[in-house]
Amino acid sequence: MDPETLLVVACALLGLVIGSFLNVVVWRVPRGESVVHPRSHCPRCDAQLAASENVPVVSWLALRGRCRHCGAPVSLRYPLVEVGCAGLWAAMALRFGAAWELPVYLGFVSALLTLALIDLDTYLLPNRIVYPLAGFLVVGFAAVAFGTGAWSAYGRALASGAAAFAAFFLVHVAAPRGMGFGDVKFAFCLGVALGWISVGTVVLGLFLGFLLGAVVGVILIALHRKGRRDQVPFGPFLAAGTVLALCFGQPLLDLYLGS
Repeated sequence: MDPETLLVVACALLGLVIGSFLNVVVWRVPRGESVVHPRSHCPRCDAQLAASENVPVVSWLALRGRCRHCGAPVSLRYPLVEVGCAGLWAAMALRFGAAWELPVYLGFVSALLTLALIDLDTYLLPNRIVYPLAGFLVVGFAAVAFGTGAWSAYGRALASGAAAFAAFFLVHVAAPRGMGFGDVKFAFCLGVALGWISVGTVVLGLFLGFLLGAVVGVILIALHRKGRRDQVPFGPFLAAGTVLALCFGQPLLDLYLGS
């Protein structure tokens, strides 16, 4: 197995494990609970789960999607999150290879997945995740710049984060019902992560987020699942647009610019 393939496989396997932890974060953070204590337990019967019941995907399949203690159904979302995190980690390994940036982007996409799921459940982007994510990106890319000398990329990343924050803040002030302040703070993180690559990637990622949100919103209204005045969580679309820009940004920009 060549080193590149080995890296992708290793990241995918580690992503499965991280995905299992993200399920805990998504459940506990909105409830104000600790993500490290107590150990994982069934939310229905409160029975503590053994290590064999916490193996990503495998445990869910072996138990046929039910709690071993009380028989309560375990949501399909749990293994899907684990597989989704594995896919995101593999995608980042393919995109960046064994570069200094890779650990930063692995942490970043893990936070994106977590925030998207919490936003879907609660219509909130909690500060307990957004603020640490912002700090992680600022410090993480500073370490990358120190190691590689890419200080111009670091400056561009910070400037992009500030610009994204300012732009979203203006939208929030103009239409507070359409965009919460959580999205404004989230935009800073997206701007930093995308700005490290290029300004064009920032514009593309945010545009795709708005585009996906608009398309899905229209579909939901057409299907009478949402009304025109109903809120739709924006975080998942921003996260999806960002991932698309990270993975396919340059080919899409080249296609648009006719290069």
